[in-house]
Amino acid sequence: MTALKMDMNVGVAGVAHITLSRPEVRNAFNDEVIAELTQAFVELGVRSDVRAIVLAAEGAAFCAGADLNWMRRMADFQREENIADAAKMAEMLQVIYACPKPTVARIQGDVFAGGLGLVAACDMAVSVDTATYCLSEVKLGLIPATISPYVIRAMGARAAHRYFLTAERFTATEAHRIGLVHEVVTADALDAKVAELAQALASASPNAMRACKGLLHVVAGRDINAPLIASTVEGIADIRASDEGREGVQSFLQKRKPSWLA
Repeated sequence: MTALKMDMNVGVAGVAHITLSRPEVRNAFNDEVIAELTQAFVELGVRSDVRAIVLAAEGAAFCAGADLNWMRRMADFQREENIADAAKMAEMLQVIYACPKPTVARIQGDVFAGGLGLVAACDMAVSVDTATYCLSEVKLGLIPATISPYVIRAMGARAAHRYFLTAERFTATEAHRIGLVHEVVTADALDAKVAELAQALASASPNAMRACKGLLHVVAGRDINAPLIASTVEGIADIRASDEGREGVQSFLQKRKPSWLA
C-alpha cells in the first residue's frame, strides 16, 4: 500500500500536495516512504503545471523519524549495506532541497529525528503551535548525520550544538525562534496560512522561482568575494534578458498581469 497521498489535480493555482499517509506509525519513514517521496518530488519538480508543492501529513504526528521495523532490519546490516541504505535517505533529502519548485512543509503534529530533515529540506515551514520537536538520535547511540546539512542550515550551528547533543524536546515556539519554522499558528489557522504562502509562491514567475532557488543555494554560507559577486552579476543579467524577465518588467510598467498569471 502506498505510503503517500498525492493531489495531482493542481488546479488553477498550480499547488500540488504530497501527504504522508502512515498515521498508525506516526508517519515514520522506511525504505518505501523514502522511495515514494523521492519519486514524487522528482515528478512534480518537472511538471510545468506545478508552481508550488506542499508536504503534509495525516494523524497526530508529522513524522516520527525512522520506522521501528525498518530499524530492526537495519540492525544486522553490514557497513556496505548501511552506506547504501543511508545514501537513499540522503538522495531523498537532496531531491526535496533542490526541487525546482518552491516547497512548504505543513506541520500538523510532532516532528522527531529524521522528520526534522524533511522540514529543513523544504523552503519554508508552517507549524501548528502544539507540535513538539526533537533530534533524538544520540539517545539511541546514533547521530543525525544525513539530515545535518539541512537542519544546521535551517536552525543555525549554535542551536544545532544544543539540540543535536542534548536530544531535548522543544516547542514550536522555540523552533520558530531558532529559524527551523517560519510561522507558528493554531490548528484552525494552519491551512489558511499554508494556502497564503502557497498562493504567494504560485503567483511568481516560474523561471525566476527556479533561478532564485539556485541563487539561494549558491550564495548561502559563502564568503562575499569577487567570484561570488561576479556570479550574482551574471545571474541578474541573465534573468533580465530571459523571456519571463522581459515579460515581468513590461507587465509591471504597463500595469497588467504577467503572462504566467493571465
